[in-house]
Parts: sequence; C-alpha cells; structure tokens
Amino acid sequence: MSRLDLLPGRADLAAVRRNPRADLLAGLTVAVVALPLALGFGVASGLGAAAGLVTAVVAGALAAVFGGSNLQVSGPTGAMTVVLVPIVAQYGPGGVLTVGLLAGLILVGLAIARAGRYAELVPAPVVEGFTAGIAVIIFLQQVPAALGVTGHGEKVLPVAWRAVRGFVAAPDWPALGLSLGVAAAVLVLLAWRPRLPASLLAVGAATVGAHLAGLDVARIGALPATLPEPSLAFLQWDALGTLLPPAIAVAALAALESLLSATVADAMRRGERHHPDRELFGQGIANIVTPLFGGVPATAAIARTAVNVRSGAVSRLAALIHAVILAVLMLAAAPLVAGIPLAALAGVLLATALRMVQLGVLRAITRASRSDALVLVVTAGATVLLDLVAAVLIGLVVAGALALRKVANSLRVDEIPHDEPTPRLTVYRPSGPLLFAAAHQLRRALSIVDRVDVVLLRLSGVTAIDASGALALREAIEELHDRNITVHLAGVRPEHRRALTAVGVLDLVADRVHVDAPAAIAALRTG
Repeated sequence: MSRLDLLPGRADLAAVRRNPRADLLAGLTVAVVALPLALGFGVASGLGAAAGLVTAVVAGALAAVFGGSNLQVSGPTGAMTVVLVPIVAQYGPGGVLTVGLLAGLILVGLAIARAGRYAELVPAPVVEGFTAGIAVIIFLQQVPAALGVTGHGEKVLPVAWRAVRGFVAAPDWPALGLSLGVAAAVLVLLAWRPRLPASLLAVGAATVGAHLAGLDVARIGALPATLPEPSLAFLQWDALGTLLPPAIAVAALAALESLLSATVADAMRRGERHHPDRELFGQGIANIVTPLFGGVPATAAIARTAVNVRSGAVSRLAALIHAVILAVLMLAAAPLVAGIPLAALAGVLLATALRMVQLGVLRAITRASRSDALVLVVTAGATVLLDLVAAVLIGLVVAGALALRKVANSLRVDEIPHDEPTPRLTVYRPSGPLLFAAAHQLRRALSIVDRVDVVLLRLSGVTAIDASGALALREAIEELHDRNITVHLAGVRPEHRRALTAVGVLDLVADRVHVDAPAAIAALRTG
C-alpha cells in the first residue's frame, strides 16, 4: 500500500452516496447513545464534561473521514480515561492535551511504518483479560461520584476506598440512589429493548427527577456554547521528555482498541474489511487535532461502533453525522446538559463497566486450557494493579512463555523399528518444530543411544528449524561421532538446508545425506 492509500479516495465517496438515509438514521441513533457516554468519560478523565463532548465531535468527525473502517465510531472511551487519570493528577490538563498530540504523531508514524498488521498477533486471553481489567478500573473510578464524594488520585483502589470511608462518615443517599437507579435502568432497558437509547433515557429521567425533587447533588455545570478556538498554548514544552512515555502508552492503547474495534465491526457485517494502517492514520489525525480544541485523547469505541452497525450504517457517513449531531446538541442544548447530575453519569459508566465483562467469553477461555486461564488472570490483574501498557506487555510475555513450552513439548523423537538386515542400526524420526524451545528434546533423546554403529535420522517430519535447533542437531551428531557412531540423514527438506548448512550440519555428515529412508538403507547395505 502506497502512502496515498492512507488518505480518503474515490471509493469512500462512492460508499457515502450508496444509502445516505440509512447512514442518517444510524448516525442519529449513535449520537443519542454517545451523548451521555461522552459527558461521563470527559468527567471521568478529569478534564470535565465539555472536554468529552468536544472529543466526540472533533475526533469522531476526523476519524470517520480519515479512518480505515467504514463503520467505526470514535470518541472518548473508558479505557482511555484509565490512562488519563494519573496523567491529570501528575501533569494537569495541559499535560493530557500534550500527551494526546504526541500520541497522535506516534500513531501517524505507526501508520506510515505499516504497523497495523501486528495487532492481529495479540492473543485472545490477553485482549479479554485487558478488557476485564479495564472494566474493573472504570467501575472503581465511578465510586466517588456514585457516592457523592469528591475523590481524585492516580490509583483507583485507594481512591475508591477513601470514597467509601467518606460516604460512611457522611452518607449522600440522593447521589447513591441516582447512581444505582440509572445503572439499573440502563441494564434493564438494554436487556428488554437493546435498540433503545437506554443511557440517554435513564440520565434524562434522573435529571428531571432530581430537579423536581429539589435534590442537592453535584451537576455537570456550564458547558461552552461554541466550539473552542484552536490553540497550542496548552503545550508543555519543558515537559515533552517526561510526557513521551505516557504518550507512547496512549498511542499503544489507541492503536490496540481501534484495531480491535474495527475487527469486531468487520465480523458484524459480511463483506466488510478494514485497513489497519489507514485506521492508525485516522486515529493519529484525530488525536493531533482534538487537543487543539481542548479535547482528550480518543480512540474507536467498540460499544458505539456496534450500535452503529446494528442501526444499519452503510458507510463512514453515519459516524460523521453522529459527530455533527453532537456538535448541534452542544451548541443548542448546553443549558440542559449542564443540569445533569454527576451521579447519574456515574451510573451510566457503572452499567457500561458491567456490560464490558462478557462472562461467556471469559468462561470459555478459562475452560479452554490452564495456560489461557493463567494469561487472562495475569493480564487482568496487571491492568488493575499496574498500568495498561505494562499489563499488555506482561500478558504477551506470559502467553509467549507458555506457547514456547507447548512448542518444546510438541517435538517428538520416535525410534522407528526396521526389518533391514543392517547390523547395529537405529532409526529415529523427529516430528514437529525443531526450534530453540525444543532443541533440548532432540539432544536428550539421542544422548541415550547405545550399542549401535549407525544412527539414521529421518528429518522429513521436522516442520521448522531455526539456528538453535540446527546447532542442537550438530552437537548431538558430534557427540555420537565421539562415541564412534556414524550418523546418516534422510528426508531433509529444501527449506531447512539453509539453516543446516549455516551451522555446518551438512558438512559434518558429508556424503551421508539421503533423499529418503529407503535410499539411506540401500546405501548402508551396499556400503
């Protein structure tokens, strides 16, 4: 794919013209669902509801135009707020905006480097453990607002515990009632009628009820009546070096979540296929521009994308319309939105966290194998206790180590019986990958060879050989030669000759390399 393929083309324009009515209805539906989520995630990030709404508008529009999926919807997400909370606590709002811009530049660089395809290598237990851990963090983040207690900090567990203690000391029952009521309403409505805008209906009812009852609860407060002027004044030039690591974390999360969401969208609509590098490019552009307007870092949103697909979206026009409708709501309904209780938004996010945990999928993975269960649990625990990027890396390392153990155990070295009248001959057939993790299997099997003059190794069953495996084979042959046992090879695959030649195996056996086992037996008979 050339660099120009990262930009919108004629095919995108043709798709937009295909069924604009369907895209209009889908965009309207997604906007209704996205409004309370954008406000809630903005508050959860620490930059306020206005920042969440600006992100949904700006990033939603830019990712729709430049992204690599026809059905993807982008904006603020719960996973991203998990990363942003400690950044706000340490560097303030300016640090978050700077991190977002740097993350956008990193994403564009990844797109140009064609890194999108590597997201497919992340194992399912890592993804599901990561998602479950994020759900736990989002739930804990909402505890202070749900209890009507002010709470901020980098680590969610201590903050949630302090909020519980504060509530016990001075209970705020109206806030708790609103949160639990909204969460329950969202879950019940979605179970009863999945197509209903459950979050908006629940928040609207809670807002009206709190107003009529005259409840003294914290509310969102004033929102801007216009989109802020773009500015670079927030950039913390003196902290760019220290902000780079969190920017890398934000970019990694945006890449992972966006590509995962695009894959989910493809699975929901037959014939759809996203362009991973272009998706990274679109998310990069969105995250470069959004901070200029005071928005938080954004990524694709799996839940909103799913709503978009189920609502009949045909092209990226639906996501663009969703952003436009949110902009209109921000400009026309700011006074109404300002009266929403924070506890009601906390209830929406509590329900969102609960719905993120797919118990059926988690149960299936844990039952599949102990290794998969261990990877899932380790990744989820690291997500809650450490940070998201470290959790993914730990999950990948554990998954890789367990996979290597399986590779090591998958190599078999069988002794093959034979009826040939060749004296003192033993035939062995290695089967499976002869890689570094399994090299010791071969050496251990050949080290016990005794009371023979000739060993024939049939290598046709070896599926792969790396340098470590080839070196192990050479060392085993040398040990046999030292014990005056001659080694013959048979069935060497053409694709394995390079590794065997590089480490000197073929030179070591000289003219004792045969096409197959019968040719080797015939040579031994005549020799």
